[in-house]
Amino acid sequence: MSKNKTRFVILGGLGEIGKNMYALEHEEEIIIIDAGISFAELTMLGIDYLVPDYTYLKENEKKIKALFITHGHEDHIGAIPILLQTIDLKNIYAPNQACELIKMKLLDKNIRFDNLHSYQSDDVIKFKHFTVDFFRTTHSVPDSHGIRVKTPNGVIVTTGDFKFDFTPIGPMADLHKMARIGEEGVDLLISDSTNALNDGISTSESSVDAALNDIFDDEVNSRIIIATFASNIYRLKHIVETCYKHGRKICIFGRSMEANIEISIKGGYINHKELFISPEEANTLKPKEICILCTGSQGEPLAALSRIADLEHKHIKLRPDDVVIFSSSPIPGNASSISRTINKLYLQGVKVFTNTTISNIHTSGHANREELKLMIRLIKPKYMLPFHGEYRMLKSHADIANMCGIPKDHIFILDNGDSLMLDNGNITIGEKIKMDEVYIDGNRVGEVATQVLRDRKIMASDGILVIVSNIDMKNKKLLTKPTIVTRGFIQVNENESLIKMLEMKASLLITSKLKEQTNFQDIKSFLQTNINSYIMELTGRKPIILPIILDIKRSNQLS
Repeated sequence: MSKNKTRFVILGGLGEIGKNMYALEHEEEIIIIDAGISFAELTMLGIDYLVPDYTYLKENEKKIKALFITHGHEDHIGAIPILLQTIDLKNIYAPNQACELIKMKLLDKNIRFDNLHSYQSDDVIKFKHFTVDFFRTTHSVPDSHGIRVKTPNGVIVTTGDFKFDFTPIGPMADLHKMARIGEEGVDLLISDSTNALNDGISTSESSVDAALNDIFDDEVNSRIIIATFASNIYRLKHIVETCYKHGRKICIFGRSMEANIEISIKGGYINHKELFISPEEANTLKPKEICILCTGSQGEPLAALSRIADLEHKHIKLRPDDVVIFSSSPIPGNASSISRTINKLYLQGVKVFTNTTISNIHTSGHANREELKLMIRLIKPKYMLPFHGEYRMLKSHADIANMCGIPKDHIFILDNGDSLMLDNGNITIGEKIKMDEVYIDGNRVGEVATQVLRDRKIMASDGILVIVSNIDMKNKKLLTKPTIVTRGFIQVNENESLIKMLEMKASLLITSKLKEQTNFQDIKSFLQTNINSYIMELTGRKPIILPIILDIKRSNQLS
């Protein structure tokens, strides 16, 4: 890289929803913006979430000055514990709500980090080559910000997640500062593309407030159960205000919901602490006196609402006159899970409300097409990078940018690992860095190799076959007929002839291999390759083959 150029490196957030992360590099300095996760797809068996590949950051660790956070959603802060255990990070700057969520996250992982700083929208943070300042935006979580970075080769603005809501539950976005930033000059705008396919302007959060009020008015004698995103603090705020207005106490179920409510009360974003009661207290109240607030709006199997629908929750038993409200919209890929949960609720005889054109009980925190145009008009960038979205969203956002007067050759649709080079106000595509998928499995902090995930998929579809063989390595003999054990491949007692054929085939293969100068690993590989082909020929399936070779004379086991 030329010494005088500034490099912008994309580490996550393109072609996907989540895992947002990118870095700016100039000479001996790097600053990072956001460090998010993305949640695993159903096909990623046993995987909880994915994080960006930190190889580039590890290789340039000594250059890294700080991580900046736009807001406190998991797809922007969720990977911080992994990042802190991968690189030596000097400072994290985050808005207040995000700071509190990060503290809780690090405490949960027993990670100590003393350089977490809370910034305000009028703060300016300076380094040798970079000057960073902020502007307030509207999103579904408080303290959401866009970030401007002044570099030696131009000005970059990232919007973070945003929408334009002129009757918000929280403070208004700072349109005046956005316009001022645009007047002062912006070379590259990096803008949220999540709702780039949606026409018009997104629904105001205040209209959701009105819709929820109507349901509370109509269902005055019923117990109300609301499932929503635990991170949607403004939604939680007006649910609390609605309960206060209608004289209902609130019982919370779901760890993430409890954590967000606790932080929001502490930060002053949610009032009426006195409304919150325990499950034991809730069971003593009349249905019209209680509202249950829970996780599970996406049909997650282990979330509170799913367990309620399955009649497995230890504190809540559904009643025929209950009302369940889904104050959310399906995340892509979750529609079938949500439908299953709704059907189970209907089977219990409860009334269910979901978001429709008739009943606006949810609105997105992301900008629709007309709002994206407004952001472009306010910031007035020379170049544009659609960000935070699948490819079709990025492409739609690119078309919007072109409609707003940005030339097509000044709009970049990129992928994770791509980079841009800033050179005195001009921007070109730079060298791509090598990146792999990084999977996180379980509560432990650790990476799962791609091969492990591939093996899990094979076991899920074709099962596993174990071949246990006793040999005398010194005398080159197979001592007993190999034992075949299978799981998820075939029903043994219904396929005895196939098992015998596999035992015979394994015996022949091991005997022939023992005649050569060989070792345990050679026998294992030979057995895997040939048994795999043999099973494929007989059954058309390819289970995982796991040979276990026992040298009885030496009592030595290798697998």
